[in-house]
Amino acid sequence: MKNSAKTVVENMFAAFSSGDADKFVATVSDDTVWIYHGTQIIPKGRFENKAGVRAFYNNIMERTEIIHFEPLQYIVEDNMVVVLGREHQKVKRSGRELKQDWVQIY
Repeated sequence: MKNSAKTVVENMFAAFSSGDADKFVATVSDDTVWIYHGTQIIPKGRFENKAGVRAFYNNIMERTEIIHFEPLQYIVEDNMVVVLGREHQKVKRSGRELKQDWVQIY
């Protein structure tokens, strides 16, 4: 049975929160394209297929320590899932802590 789009995204966030890169990457398809608009800590980029998603994940984990990551609301329309959330992270290079709200579209 095929998982719903929301279930796939929930599984992806659970894998991200657990720190399991393999499970995280397993939630995306080979034709995935992620566009990240970037910050001063993690540069913008276009990440394609499973290898690109793994590179994006590794980039985050190498540069930050995730203190808190929380999806707050899922908005589902057909196969599209919009997620509103918040996170708290520490920049490994500087020790500076960042708290931010975010929106992600899948």
